[in-house]
Amino acid sequence: MGMSSGAVTFVGLDDLVSRVSDGDRVGVGGALLTRLPLAALHTLAARGPRDLTYVSWGGGIPLEILIGANAVKKVVFCFSSLDVFGLAPLFRAALENDLIEYEEWPAFAFTSALEAAKQNLPAMPFRLPGGSDLVDGRLRVLPASGTRVPSEIALAPRIDLDVYLMHAQRADELGNVEFTGARGMDALAPFAAQRVLVTVEEVVPAGSLGQLKQSFVLPRHFVDQVAVVPHGAYPTSCLPYYIADFGAIATSIEQSPPLAMTAPATVTATRIDDAASLSHREVREAVRHFKTAPSSAAPPSVDEVMVWWLAQRLDDSSVASAGAVSPLAVTAYLLAKAIHAPNLLIMMTSGGLVDIASRPMLLGLGESLDTQSAAVLCGGEDTYRWYYQQGRVSCEVVTVAQLDRRGRTNNIEVVSPRGRRVRLPGQGGMADVADLHRDFVLYQTRQSPLSFVESVDRVSASRSLHLSDEREQAGLVPGETALITNLGVFDFDLLSREFVLVSTHPGVTVGDVQDATGFELTTARHVRVTETPPPDVLRVLREEVDPLGIRRLEFVAAQDRHRVLEECIAAERALIERALSAR
Repeated sequence: MGMSSGAVTFVGLDDLVSRVSDGDRVGVGGALLTRLPLAALHTLAARGPRDLTYVSWGGGIPLEILIGANAVKKVVFCFSSLDVFGLAPLFRAALENDLIEYEEWPAFAFTSALEAAKQNLPAMPFRLPGGSDLVDGRLRVLPASGTRVPSEIALAPRIDLDVYLMHAQRADELGNVEFTGARGMDALAPFAAQRVLVTVEEVVPAGSLGQLKQSFVLPRHFVDQVAVVPHGAYPTSCLPYYIADFGAIATSIEQSPPLAMTAPATVTATRIDDAASLSHREVREAVRHFKTAPSSAAPPSVDEVMVWWLAQRLDDSSVASAGAVSPLAVTAYLLAKAIHAPNLLIMMTSGGLVDIASRPMLLGLGESLDTQSAAVLCGGEDTYRWYYQQGRVSCEVVTVAQLDRRGRTNNIEVVSPRGRRVRLPGQGGMADVADLHRDFVLYQTRQSPLSFVESVDRVSASRSLHLSDEREQAGLVPGETALITNLGVFDFDLLSREFVLVSTHPGVTVGDVQDATGFELTTARHVRVTETPPPDVLRVLREEVDPLGIRRLEFVAAQDRHRVLEECIAAERALIERALSAR
């Protein structure tokens, strides 16, 4: 860990990134599309660094920028995608072609490794994810005994960083740094770094930090240099200053080379700045006059059947966590909260926004409204330890690229029918939470013999504790494993330890499901027809919960995804303009 005198230097952006040397272990702050230090990363990439080790829970846009600059020798990570924009092409190509080294970690192990460095310890214990093959020689397994403990724990060796790059809302004149909203690992990783380099929106007088909602102040003794870069996270968000510009992100991803982003034009900056100040009331009023969804008289589509089934699993006592890239799951949470479970606790943005209020399904505006309403703003490692480790989360509904009859999932890598390796985003935190959540609820939006298979190519996550007594012995709440696809619903039989088809969606036969399955199906004695949402629920879903139809993104083929995303982005922009014009 770095030892600073507390004398922080304020520098320009070029000087800031000059502190990154070839061969450094570089951590990157922010979370998903929130507060990513993109101005610093582009400036760093332009310098042409070499042999960096990229260390972060998520890869995404920052990792794509550095891989595109041929700057990365190795990546230490849990997950990498471009969120709703799809898979990360440069990351995939680098791993599929063995162009860079990589270490893939379970999320709890990763945060424990950072925590060990923070506390200047050689290692830190964590609960071993029993149903994943990610565990390897890095993690020393220790026996555990007694009641309310897992059968095994492991020690994660410390991860030290040479440099941590982050973007924050404010710094004061002394160099103390303040940030708010979903923190990602920004309240943990800086303490594991030798040098912390920060870009900020503005500098304020000493003594005036702490005024942003539930902010975290990183003391100046852990900060080396600060550069003032307004819109330094653009086109990702930095609330309450500006929302993410999904249109600019989409455009930059389509460019060649990808992710060549520039500062926002004045008109764009004004729009995203003003949008960040929109309230729940203003957005709801704009939605009320904004009709894009089909009439509630239209029959339910398969995505609406799936949303309704998922929503009915939740009640007022539930705690639901939203993973990355899960529009269908988030839509189901918001529908449940709007229809029958007003006290449902929802955690958003990698667990950093806890207990959000009911609101429409949105893109950039969604994070802004959640940040305004959340009861708690924190880091991902906080909710891991408060909620997940204690078994307090009811479910985190997750989608999987490949799934087998025994409930083993694979979001790591598959082999195509022609024998080609196809790299996937990674398991994120699924390896850990498969056991920790009360229910392990999975979904597939395009079931096929290639996605629902006899045995997965890799086991990224699966449930290892099924029976009530073994879960209680581990201090966890008894629950169940369940699956819904675009064709039907499956329960998990505890005797055979395999999925059993219990219902088919309207118009789907058992034969249709069998044709889309890579093994011989087991069916219930009486296969039902999945319940469809009634007209009053459809109206709320279409007009109030997801008026832009964002849930559709998970149902279209890759070649159509860009078109649907463009429609959603354009609709949200029109919604923002309506809300701002009504002021």
